[in-house]
Amino acid sequence: MKDLMGRAIWDYFHKENPEDLQTETSISELDELPVDYLFRDFEGMNKIEKKALKLASGRVLDIGAGAGSHSLYLQNERNLDVTALDISPKSIEVCKLRGIQKAVAHNMLEFSGETFDTILLLMNGTGIFQSLKVIDIYLKKLHSLLNKNGQVLIDSTDILYMFDTDEDGGVYIPAEGYYGELDYIVHYKGESEDPIKWLYLDFNTLKNAAENNGFKIEKVIQDEDSYLAKLTKQ
Repeated sequence: MKDLMGRAIWDYFHKENPEDLQTETSISELDELPVDYLFRDFEGMNKIEKKALKLASGRVLDIGAGAGSHSLYLQNERNLDVTALDISPKSIEVCKLRGIQKAVAHNMLEFSGETFDTILLLMNGTGIFQSLKVIDIYLKKLHSLLNKNGQVLIDSTDILYMFDTDEDGGVYIPAEGYYGELDYIVHYKGESEDPIKWLYLDFNTLKNAAENNGFKIEKVIQDEDSYLAKLTKQ
């Protein structure tokens, strides 16, 4: 793994000629992702992120922590016990340099030994599930990491709006697979990552999967086509 996201985060923090990231998916064109956005403070976050951070309680696991902005807020402003977890070693190094006391470079499926009261997956947290074919593996893992009365706070976007419609309002979607299963590619300083599988979920599809894996689920907030969901153990 080239860890281009981690390199951009590292370059920005160390002021080593950072450039904006570029991202694209199998259904969208190249888009700019300003690297300073990954370092935003609470006021720069969207409604869904703010709501999730206000709901977080107890011992928190921040999965896909990136540059650590969510973890920093919870640790420094809410005085919570937070562990930042990300597969990117450079991102986790920056988390530590920014002052996050507990930061771990690990794949969530291989992370064990602790349980948590709140598990956060934000900025399309369902993306990490990759596809519906393996979503059960990830949900079972989340279930095992969660304390009895704990909560998983996860966001996603129903991307049906990105597909063409006909005159009668019908939507042209791919015949094979679920329409939210995309290939996601990151570009940085002229280099490109290999495509990774990335999953956007409509709420009902997430609800069905969650309930099949021992969770109760509720929609906490809706913001246009995006939403925040709260999962608790059945």
